[in-house]
Amino acid sequence: MDKNQATGLILFAAVILIYSLFFASGPELPPIEVTPEQTETQIAPITQETPFEALPDSLVDAQRFAKYGSLAMLTIGEEEDVILENDLVVINISTKGAQIKEVILKEYKSYNMEPLALLDEQSSTMNFSLETSKGPFNLSDFFFSPSLTEEVVDGVRTQILTFTASTESGQLIQKFTLSDLSYIVKKSLQIDRYPGVFSGNVVNLNWEDQVKAHEKDLAESRRQTQLNYFLASESYDNLGVGNDAEEEQIAESVKWIGFSQRFFTAGIIADSIFQNVKVAQSTPADSSIVRIMSTSLSIPFQNGKADLSFYFGPDKYKTLKRVTEGFEKNVDMGYFFVSWVNKYIVVHLFEFLEKYFDNYGIIIILIVLIIKLALSPLTYKSYIGMAKMRVIKPEIDELKEKYGDDATKMQQEQMKLFSQLGVSPISGCLPLILQMPFLFAMFFFFPNAVELRQESFLWANDLSTYDEFIKLPFTIPFYGSHVSLFTLLMTVSQIVYTHFNNQLTTATGPMKNLGYIMPVMFMFILNSYPAGLSFYYFVSNMVTFGQQALIKLSVDDSKIRAKVEESKAKNVNKKKSKFAQRLEDAMKAADNSRKK
Repeated sequence: MDKNQATGLILFAAVILIYSLFFASGPELPPIEVTPEQTETQIAPITQETPFEALPDSLVDAQRFAKYGSLAMLTIGEEEDVILENDLVVINISTKGAQIKEVILKEYKSYNMEPLALLDEQSSTMNFSLETSKGPFNLSDFFFSPSLTEEVVDGVRTQILTFTASTESGQLIQKFTLSDLSYIVKKSLQIDRYPGVFSGNVVNLNWEDQVKAHEKDLAESRRQTQLNYFLASESYDNLGVGNDAEEEQIAESVKWIGFSQRFFTAGIIADSIFQNVKVAQSTPADSSIVRIMSTSLSIPFQNGKADLSFYFGPDKYKTLKRVTEGFEKNVDMGYFFVSWVNKYIVVHLFEFLEKYFDNYGIIIILIVLIIKLALSPLTYKSYIGMAKMRVIKPEIDELKEKYGDDATKMQQEQMKLFSQLGVSPISGCLPLILQMPFLFAMFFFFPNAVELRQESFLWANDLSTYDEFIKLPFTIPFYGSHVSLFTLLMTVSQIVYTHFNNQLTTATGPMKNLGYIMPVMFMFILNSYPAGLSFYYFVSNMVTFGQQALIKLSVDDSKIRAKVEESKAKNVNKKKSKFAQRLEDAMKAADNSRKK
């Protein structure tokens, strides 16, 4: 304390002393007697009307009693840290407010191989407050006494860490419950007595988390980090993944809120509902911070008690699904038309294969083989459809020579030819379209697959991020400053497959060249995507190439031609279907309209 501070404190004390001697009204009160049974933290509460003569001599204590009243003695104490842990998480809780200071996930490391702190004191603040007759008080102003007990619940060892802050007027009790092999921490807050002190029926929470960068690729982490929430009406929503700052006051009650990173989530779950919920997120310039997320909400008391739960753990779909309704939304499984592949097939395949293999490169290869085997009937039908189109290419070429200048007539005659020969132009494409959900599903699964995190294969040190085979001394626009070898292999294999496929089809002109342009485009797109994704596509291309090579060996074009001729003979006098007739009429009408 410097001289100026000391002088000010002395003058302030003198003013209070003069005021109490000459201006205080009422008779002088006798001193308070403290019985031996009373401890330092269990003195009788002092009301607002008690004059300063009855307060402790320290001016600081006088100010404390003036501010906190009967809760004043709860603000006296020394801060200590208490550890609550199981096999999965370590939670550091302070006796000052019973606040969570740090959460470490024991199974995971950051990209620089340091302990992975999902929350810490520097990056996350979590303030609980209560309304009182003297205004709002933060629980972090009060010191609690901890006690740890254990019990067995449904055959599972469960630890209960109880924090108690008490005076003769009542007590505040906070409990944290953690079961073995669980990422869920249950918390309860209970007010015992304190008549006339607490005026509200809710506990308010303000939580801000500066999400630290735990992964190598900051850009990808920011793309996959967002604030999610689930409404009491059982609908899911989020603040999106854009870089612009967003803020929203949610009109209805909320069941849970998740600060979802790329591979991990810190979430808060209501026992009943959260009210008056406000959420916000922003992207800072600081490269050590992925995103800043915050929420403020009210937790209603029920029978003098407020209950909630925290989830601190990985974004594993099946783990999240067991937490509470809709919590699995914290991991992005893709759009509705592809998410079913990930939810009901890929996730279960991964879980099954993990029991027998610990190399995720092998697991990816096996998943490709299993999916390709299941889809092989579609691959066969696709090949046969393309083979039919190939054997009738002479007839199509004749139509082009005859009606090449009249596109409408050409289309009409082609449709007539297809009908006569019993060939469908989409017979080769439809099976491929039916396989597309599996290809697109992987585009969402691999960037979010925590199972691949820090798993190496061949030259890739981490299958959850790009494999930096060559580091470039410059940056190529839309490509990056590195070369991913798995992406190059995928591109080359796709070009080879396209060349092979073009030999089986009648595609010409722009459609034929498009097959070569697309792989190059994806080379730029996927260069910074996870190596596991590029490796999956590469293996998938090679397996498809092998499947078609085997089918080609077993399929005789002369037999296909014979079947086409047989269909032609059967359909000589066949009437047009209603659909074919309507299509032909529509094409004629369009042609007549164009000529007019």
